[in-house]
Amino acid sequence: MDRIVFESVGKIFRHRPALFNWLGREQRGETVALQDVSFSAASAEVLVLLGPNGSGKTTALKLISTMLLPDAGSVRVGGFDPRRDAGEVRRQVGIAVAAERSFFPRLSARENLEFFAALDEVPRAERTQRIEEVLRDTGLEEKADTLVMKFSSGMYQRLGIARALVKRPSVLLLDEPTRSLDAATTAHFWTTIRALALQQTTILLATHNFAEAAAVADRLLLLHRGELLANRPVGAGENADALRTFYFRMTGEIDEKICNL
Repeated sequence: MDRIVFESVGKIFRHRPALFNWLGREQRGETVALQDVSFSAASAEVLVLLGPNGSGKTTALKLISTMLLPDAGSVRVGGFDPRRDAGEVRRQVGIAVAAERSFFPRLSARENLEFFAALDEVPRAERTQRIEEVLRDTGLEEKADTLVMKFSSGMYQRLGIARALVKRPSVLLLDEPTRSLDAATTAHFWTTIRALALQQTTILLATHNFAEAAAVADRLLLLHRGELLANRPVGAGENADALRTFYFRMTGEIDEKICNL
């Protein structure tokens, strides 16, 4: 059975003017974030959602995590419907969002992870070991007892990933996970992702980084303006340049890298 299933999913964000809209600058309107999107993800599969900002990648992840609900179609996670079985879905899902800001700044990285491990009902007897594992996997071992308020943006990003991993989710959702990471940490992270997939974790990773997509993806979902333009496997020999060429051919956009040569 597929672990994640989208069937003709649609999501629209409706905008209303502010209460004190004296000059009438704000107008009613709507933004179609996803339109008739269908795909599935199996156990041990890494799906990369590739697309520019505003293409619907983050919306898709939030629909899986129960942070949002679809306006049309249906979503299934481990056979459960997020509308009716949100608790069951959340027990299976770990999510790291690029704009995560929910940590306690006056607690250390380790103390924050202890809090969230308890919140996610990680068994007490396993918490210490799991926390040490995710600190190591995210390269935060040496900063484990540093207050989070002293973290750089890259360290904060790594802590968000550690938080998602500590519950050992069967579904891991990552939104631009390497955006603030240096090259060495990024390469280590890609290795960690492939190792997690071997442990039967289903991983959905949203990015607009072609190198990242080529490094970790089993399958590519190309999103553009809320529509799914392509759903295809990524071959072992495909590199960032091949995916770049495919992307610009499918979207009809202009490759600025080539234009700037």
